[in-house]
Amino acid sequence: MSKKLSIIIPVYNEAATVSQLLDKVVAVNLDFNIEKEMIIVNDASTDNTVEVIEQYQVNHANNNIFFTSHKKNRGKGAALHTGINLAKGDFVVIQDADLEYDPNEYNSMLKPVVDGYADVVYGSRFKGSNPHRILFFWHSIGNGFLTFLSNMFTNLNLTDMETCYKLFKREHIQSLNLKEKRFGFEPEVTAKISRIPDIRIYEVGISYYGRSYHEGKKINWQDGLRAIYCIFKYNLFSRK
Repeated sequence: MSKKLSIIIPVYNEAATVSQLLDKVVAVNLDFNIEKEMIIVNDASTDNTVEVIEQYQVNHANNNIFFTSHKKNRGKGAALHTGINLAKGDFVVIQDADLEYDPNEYNSMLKPVVDGYADVVYGSRFKGSNPHRILFFWHSIGNGFLTFLSNMFTNLNLTDMETCYKLFKREHIQSLNLKEKRFGFEPEVTAKISRIPDIRIYEVGISYYGRSYHEGKKINWQDGLRAIYCIFKYNLFSRK
């Protein structure tokens, strides 16, 4: 019996890129006899993202695409919570709609899980020889600091805690009581997944085609401060 990968795609004002991203996801041929389901969660976009996705569904009716929308903007983390709760696959991976990450790397993340070694796989932008766009010095320093701080509490040796590409066995990610509505999702899920008894967490190197702010990048220094707060909160004060 074939297994299934649930691909959770949160979107907010991504009309310019979401069709290209979905084309890439549809085109991926998964190894290991694994099927795909795409779960797109629109977080109350104010552009024509909804119309673009609905037309895409019509044009690709043979693909397993589920689309839902929040009535009010609640944040990326909230969109991920919705998608995770809807997932029916054996495995769950998170996919941004902004073309920074390449869906062709799903197979690299699936391999340690399918081979029986891993329960969770993080795609690290700082490992391997794949292409990495050169962008912001202070972002890289901030990312390294957040990963280091997170590792201090989780006792993991991740190189990229803030990566979008995280792949989980569905039973593990759905067992977590996730609360963060915005970009605090990353340190929260890392803290909570690390506390599952005997959890096996792996990293694989991935490529990274980062965006500038002019091209639509949304994360900012305030999100970095929130991440620091979440690292302390979910590792020390709110562990459930």
